[in-house]
Amino acid sequence: MNYPLEKAVYALIVAFIIGAVICPILIPVLHKLKYGQTEREDGPESHLKKSGTPTMGGIAILIAFAVSAFIFGGNKDGIAVILITLGFGIVGFIDDYIKVVKRRSLGLRAYQKIILQTVFTAIFAYYLYKADPVNATKIYIPFTNGYMLDLKFIYWPFLYFVMLGTVNGVNLTDGLDGLAGGVTMIVAVFFVIMSWISGSSMPPEVSAAAVGALLAFLLFNAYPARVFMGDTGSLALGGYVAATALVLKTPIFIVLVGIIYLCESLSVIIQVAVFKKTGKRVFKMAPIHHHFELCGWSETKVVTVFYIVTALMCLIAYLGCNGMFL
Repeated sequence: MNYPLEKAVYALIVAFIIGAVICPILIPVLHKLKYGQTEREDGPESHLKKSGTPTMGGIAILIAFAVSAFIFGGNKDGIAVILITLGFGIVGFIDDYIKVVKRRSLGLRAYQKIILQTVFTAIFAYYLYKADPVNATKIYIPFTNGYMLDLKFIYWPFLYFVMLGTVNGVNLTDGLDGLAGGVTMIVAVFFVIMSWISGSSMPPEVSAAAVGALLAFLLFNAYPARVFMGDTGSLALGGYVAATALVLKTPIFIVLVGIIYLCESLSVIIQVAVFKKTGKRVFKMAPIHHHFELCGWSETKVVTVFYIVTALMCLIAYLGCNGMFL
């Protein structure tokens, strides 16, 4: 806790400035290249007017985040998180490129995306093992006064599930203006605090850079959005959240701070499973943010409520840290 936070503040400010400068330059370029979003025809009617809005804005998030994080948080754990974030961002970029430039609506095929995500996850798992072989498979359990559970060999499939589940959960959350970016920004604030109080080698500057990059992006992505992050941004953010939690040995905490990601994913799983079995829908539309829209909530209300839920769950998660880092 004696670790100074001044560098984290600098990291946040620098990332914000970089993002705020890049976005106004990137958006016209994306417009000119006609890298526009194509909305689902079966989605809410209010979203059809968003067709043509530039996507792939996650490029700005990645540049702002990576530059600032490398400058201020460049130790081995920090660099590992930065690189895994960039790795998943590359997967998302390829997916966006195929969708937008090659005009293939589905982008990467499911098996291709899973293979690429698996490769980056395996590289990160190898790093975690080599960095700390003795404690690599241990994780903190919330609300147990700092108890660490050693998952032993189960840890590795668990890590795979955490990485891919979180990445794809963030991807599903990216469906409303400012939703995925704002929710993840709040989660990143939580990780700044966790990195600070933990005394671990994970520098808070990395998460502070994520906060700054997302704050800048939200200037242009908040309703009405002038740019979308695309899979370039959403997959990268999922990689950042999962990798940071794993380095801090707090992956279970994602269930709390990432409750929105979890609900979005579960709503899709439940909707598909029930519909295949009964032919009926549990939700008016999945992911669940569309359900609330079709219930009459405005887009901005859904986003605001999801922000509030995330902030409250981050506070609860903080209470669950009691005794962890003494």
